[in-house]
Amino acid sequence: MPFNVPSLELPFFANLLILLVLARIFGEIMERFKQPAMIGEILAGVLLGPTVLNFIHRTEELKVISELGVFLLVIIAGLEIHLDEIIKSMKGRNIVISILAFFIPIVSGYLVGSYFGQDVMSTIFIGLCVAITALPVSIRILMDLGKLNSPVGQKIISVAIFDDVIALTILGVLLDIKDVEPTFANITKATLITIIKLSCFLILVIATYKLIKKLSREENFIENKLNKILEILKGKESLFAVFFVFILIFATITESIGLHFIIGSFFASMLISKELVGEKHLNTFHNTTNSMAMGFLAPIFFAGIGLEFQFSSIQNYPLLIAIIAVSFLSKIIGGYVGGRFARLDHKISLALGFGLNARGIMELVIANIAYKAGIINTEIFSMLVIMGLITTLSTPFLLKRAFKSIEKSV
Repeated sequence: MPFNVPSLELPFFANLLILLVLARIFGEIMERFKQPAMIGEILAGVLLGPTVLNFIHRTEELKVISELGVFLLVIIAGLEIHLDEIIKSMKGRNIVISILAFFIPIVSGYLVGSYFGQDVMSTIFIGLCVAITALPVSIRILMDLGKLNSPVGQKIISVAIFDDVIALTILGVLLDIKDVEPTFANITKATLITIIKLSCFLILVIATYKLIKKLSREENFIENKLNKILEILKGKESLFAVFFVFILIFATITESIGLHFIIGSFFASMLISKELVGEKHLNTFHNTTNSMAMGFLAPIFFAGIGLEFQFSSIQNYPLLIAIIAVSFLSKIIGGYVGGRFARLDHKISLALGFGLNARGIMELVIANIAYKAGIINTEIFSMLVIMGLITTLSTPFLLKRAFKSIEKSV
């Protein structure tokens, strides 16, 4: 039951001020406890929203800012990925780990949703949110533990990259078929059309990647061309604008063919690498994007999730417990079994499963998109938020213990 603070119709910027300040304060508290700031930012939204104080509601203006937050968060995730790393994750034994660490959880999540009588689309989205690993969160946790460049750390990142790309690809298909009349023939036809559209887009991405690789054979070719363009442009932050134009072109293409803009944004940002534009330009763009996202837009997005979260909407507690349980078990088992199939020892395989368990940013982005599209209801959305928070909070502790166990056995 919310405390129901007397409703005051505050101006938009007053609401924005309160939301941002409290989100940053709670985020700072979480950072000091070695936890992702997003957990505190969501809790700030929960406090101010209908679950507790019922003081601020999610207006259309806040939704627009949240959409921009999603856009930048996806770009940051894409910048962390190099297409060469995706190719690496699909080679040799890594592909076994990647496949099992994704498909065991998605099937497990789907079975849980089916058992509790959820409709097909809600069930698939439960599976998708269970299957994803939040790459930016995994990177942050491994950095905090000083294990990012360790063999296990690199395997976790490689598998997380594969999982995120597959999850966002499936998301594109699901969003495109959500309004189709639910008959087998209609869904099959719509799915095939979406896969064709998605394939055409991926061919464009691959062709762009190959063109970039070809141009990059001449040392610093693209970087030098970019420098010449920046010399001509006199406006401030021209580099930022050039990169954003590149990303928005791909986002516009995906929207034009009926796919979600984050698909284009994600793949376009993956194409931007230090080999392409030079380390200095990449760092400048990454830092500027990170400042805009983490300083302003992302806290509003995560606080907005807290505003949408309604604990009172959760009536089916057995389903909530089942989603949390299957999230832990299926991801850890998927990573562990994949590791064992790839002939890794018991402790390393277990560490792999623990490291892939954090859902965090990407799971919340997907849940938020599904909720906005009307595919999942408030109850399922609130359950997925709780699952994302619990898995993200527990991963650093589990992974730290797993790495200690590995070190003792060496």
